[in-house]
Amino acid sequence: MLKKLLPLIKVVAIFIFLYLFIVGIGAMGYSFKLFGKEFSERILTTTASPLVGLFIGILATSLVQSSSSTTSIIVGMVAGGAISIEGAIPMVMGANMGTTITNTLVSMGHITNRTEFRRAFAAGTVHDFFNLITLAILFPLQLATGFLSKAAVAMAGMFEGIGCMKLGNPLKAATTPAIHFLADLVNNHPVLLLIIALLLTFAALAGIVKILRSLVLDRVEAFFDQHLFKTIMRSLLFGAVLTFTVQSSSITTSLIIPLVGAGLLTLRQVLPYTMGANVGTTITAILAALSTGSVAAITVSFAHLLFNICGILMILPFPAFRQVPIRAAEWLADRSIENRFMPFVFVGLVFFAIPLALILLTR
Repeated sequence: MLKKLLPLIKVVAIFIFLYLFIVGIGAMGYSFKLFGKEFSERILTTTASPLVGLFIGILATSLVQSSSSTTSIIVGMVAGGAISIEGAIPMVMGANMGTTITNTLVSMGHITNRTEFRRAFAAGTVHDFFNLITLAILFPLQLATGFLSKAAVAMAGMFEGIGCMKLGNPLKAATTPAIHFLADLVNNHPVLLLIIALLLTFAALAGIVKILRSLVLDRVEAFFDQHLFKTIMRSLLFGAVLTFTVQSSSITTSLIIPLVGAGLLTLRQVLPYTMGANVGTTITAILAALSTGSVAAITVSFAHLLFNICGILMILPFPAFRQVPIRAAEWLADRSIENRFMPFVFVGLVFFAIPLALILLTR
């Protein structure tokens, strides 16, 4: 009897670990908000040039680990007249890059297993490289032509005066009490909460991988291949819809890391999914902008959406271009196997040291 129930028990255990995993991710973001959100709001007001705005967006989002939060702050400041449209658009581009730090950090939970870590870290950084490539092409193009601003202004004009209702978020409602419980447990001390969040995330991650291994992997793999990740467009739409539902690309992109680590998904399946997550995460800022009734704020939120759509159109339809972020991620994963300090150097430089140094140097 127990043998027959064992697969069901394991499936239930996976959902429990997934819940704890999401709580850990949420607590991680909450811990950064405890000592980082005020800092991010302050640095958002110090834009001196588009390049500085770009790196401010990266740094601020890396601190709060939520592009939705950063872009919502930016939208609110644009609506209040604190930031211009021209100053805000590079920030939301940077926010798009900064949000990928979470899945990169999550992939480090596999660092003790060489094979898993190579797959997981590549899955964590393929999103980074896709966003870096998109930035490298579209940021100079925006500076030279202002094409995002012009297109977004045209779109915003059609939505002038439209408000919106707030959508419920069942996942947030389910995890918020647990996150607040952990925060209360350490008296809202950001460092202690961050440590607990990291431990919980990595422990839940280990549990997910262990159970997935013990299940019939071929059947699970067939389910993903035949349904959710069967085609590029299905993977793209799944990433967009799931991210829109939970209103966090950090969660949706982090959830697939253990699946890649366990060998259930490949980078070629995951890349379109992360592209879809980029689009899905723009909805929060769009809703926030529509609720303000400010044409300028709506323009910025649409620029964020168009930025991600352009990135997809540049890379996804072309097989050779799709290989670039995949090969870059695989190359970095191989180097990280040779030197386990490489992931920490990569995260420290790309998300913190370089943006902060450039911000300070240009003040």
